[in-house]
Amino acid sequence: MKWKIPPKIKIYEALWTIADDRIEIIDDEIRIYSSSRNKFYNIWYDDKENAIMTNDNGSFWQSYLGYPSIAYLMYIGKISYNMRFAEALKWIAWKDINQKFKNNWEKTEELVNNIISQKGLSLSEFLGEIENIMQQIQKLDMNLLGKKKKPPKGY
Repeated sequence: MKWKIPPKIKIYEALWTIADDRIEIIDDEIRIYSSSRNKFYNIWYDDKENAIMTNDNGSFWQSYLGYPSIAYLMYIGKISYNMRFAEALKWIAWKDINQKFKNNWEKTEELVNNIISQKGLSLSEFLGEIENIMQQIQKLDMNLLGKKKKPPKGY
């Protein structure tokens, strides 16, 4: 079974996860911490099977490749990205913004795009980077690794 293609906002969140250094690997355990750092998502990955599993909400409920998986694939070099754009997304309170807009990701994207412009970065270059990452995700065509795992509770 294949993962669905995620909404673009999940790429934004993955970039920020990288910039905010919320990936922790201890022995064989891979953790991606939420923006609040009050919970973490686990990642299971098998390169030979081209398969990944995580227990974030989007992956569990919507069957798309969630931001923790995307961030991990960036971290290990399976997806290339420009760190300059990741750094621009640092310190954005994703959970608060998503709740404010009731998970209307288009509104969240619009707000974040305005922040990118206010920071003096080229919005067209940033959006090109998002599209480039989206194309890489499509080419990877990742499989689900085992059964879906329920998300952790908490903020």
